[in-house]
Amino acid sequence: VQLQASGGGAVQTGGSLRLSCAASGRAFSSYSMAWFRQAPGKGREFVARISRYSLATNYKDSVKGRFTITRDNDKNTVDLQMDSLKPEDTAAYYCAASLLPYSVEPGAYAYWGQGTQVTVSS
Repeated sequence: VQLQASGGGAVQTGGSLRLSCAASGRAFSSYSMAWFRQAPGKGREFVARISRYSLATNYKDSVKGRFTITRDNDKNTVDLQMDSLKPEDTAAYYCAASLLPYSVEPGAYAYWGQGTQVTVSS
């Protein structure tokens, strides 16, 4: 599967952005999907995950209640709605796909999109 992320940008604290990831290839519904982020000088960290048929979602504690991950298996897309953004959310955001049933570890995800930059100013 090939992934293409979009939707990043620059906003002020408290603003919102919606990231989208379009997948090409077969059997999108076979993949668990996730968003990770990486700030300069830091490692890649888990942000949110959604199971193959949207039955389960998981979030990094610091984004719970502010971010929402959704997917549309008919359109082969996974989105991340980000509200109440904070400066600490500034990072490059990556969508990723895994054939493993459940993981929040980057190593479990074999397919990655290119990063899309999110910058939140105070």
